[in-house]
Amino acid sequence: MQATVPNPSATPLQPSRTPRTNIHRVAAFVNRSILYLLAIALSAMFMFPFFWTVTTSLKKPIELIKFPPTILPESAQWVNYTQIWGLGAGINFGQFFLNSAIITSLALVGQIISAFLVGYGFARFRFPGREFLFAVCLSTLILPPHVTIIPLFVLFRELRWIDTFLPLIVPSFFGGGAFTIFLVRQFIMTLPIEIDEAALMDGSSRLGILFRIILPNSGPVMATVAIFGFIGHWNQFLEPLIFLNSARKYTVPLGLWFLRAQEGEAGLPKDNLLMAGAVLATLPIIIVFFFAQKYFVRGIAMSGLKG
Repeated sequence: MQATVPNPSATPLQPSRTPRTNIHRVAAFVNRSILYLLAIALSAMFMFPFFWTVTTSLKKPIELIKFPPTILPESAQWVNYTQIWGLGAGINFGQFFLNSAIITSLALVGQIISAFLVGYGFARFRFPGREFLFAVCLSTLILPPHVTIIPLFVLFRELRWIDTFLPLIVPSFFGGGAFTIFLVRQFIMTLPIEIDEAALMDGSSRLGILFRIILPNSGPVMATVAIFGFIGHWNQFLEPLIFLNSARKYTVPLGLWFLRAQEGEAGLPKDNLLMAGAVLATLPIIIVFFFAQKYFVRGIAMSGLKG
């Protein structure tokens, strides 16, 4: 009996698609669609307050008291964004922006420099009690700022710093905050210590290693610290409220509070002007995050905060 030799050139039989495979594909498509719809719904829910702020800033005062309330303005009142600049008594919203810019920029410089110095010490130096001191530093995160505001006020009053920008700037040059120190320390620990050893063998000092090697390679964490620091200093309300007395020295959050205390025209609400000021106050934060978003994500991922 002659055996049948299979033809190698013959095309192998293709397995037919079973109904079970089609069901799996349909189920995966449905699950993906549900996730997308859920993400869109949550995004719309979280974005609605900002959308309401923008639309309210473009309304007339009479539209603010209509019932039921309208979502979109009848006609966009861009003049609201120019009216908030003149608050009377020689005070304008631009002065508040300038004050916030000065305080935020100087405090941010001090926060970055001091945080890198302290974080570099915790990451690279070996000394007795290092872990204990780092734990004490992190424990200050649970300390509410309201607990220390009175001792700080007494201290700054003795230094004659009340009603100046110094109480809002100088403390940032002393550590930069426990969370910032934690971010910097975690990032520096990801850098190979052999770099430091090679630099020391070449005659470099510890500060030289920090400023010539560590800092140039710390762009992501520096952007992260800058974003967190900028948001924190720009939105600061309690400390300026306590330490500043003159309206000309108010920051943007205090400027919005000052605008809220002013009387509206003909007894009408002025929430449209308040919302216009809130939109302008939010723009710097959006711009900073937009340009530093890539470095911000890398800094979070490389600082030990990712899940």
